[in-house]
Amino acid sequence: MITGLSHVSIVVPDLAAALEKLRAMYGLVAGEIKVNAEQGVRMTYIDLGNAKIELMEPSRPDSPVAKFLERNPRGGIHHFCLGVDSVEQTTTELSAAGAQVLGAGKVQLNVHGERIAFVHPKDFLGALIELEENKLEQNHG
Repeated sequence: MITGLSHVSIVVPDLAAALEKLRAMYGLVAGEIKVNAEQGVRMTYIDLGNAKIELMEPSRPDSPVAKFLERNPRGGIHHFCLGVDSVEQTTTELSAAGAQVLGAGKVQLNVHGERIAFVHPKDFLGALIELEENKLEQNHG
């Protein structure tokens, strides 16, 4: 089922400013900036070897990330992502155990083309969880 931590996602109001701060202060360098039109975000990853930091800013005002920034104007941790062998099998098992899978039955893909799903925060100690299928893990960065 769960194979490890994939990434921690941080929403920022200004992606360029956030990248510059992380580079100048911590020496962290991000990969290519991509757009996930379906989710309404511009995003990039900082690869730490054993996990990644995902930075996201809204690409349109009606995206869930834009709504997150309305409540948290300075940004903050949005979710963390767990790798799984099969999103379909994992969400089926979690649903059977009583967890609320957001958008159940709808295939969602991340910017790398991997299948993803989200679990409601009430079912994971108050934290929004993304589940990401591991099949293309080697293509991140």
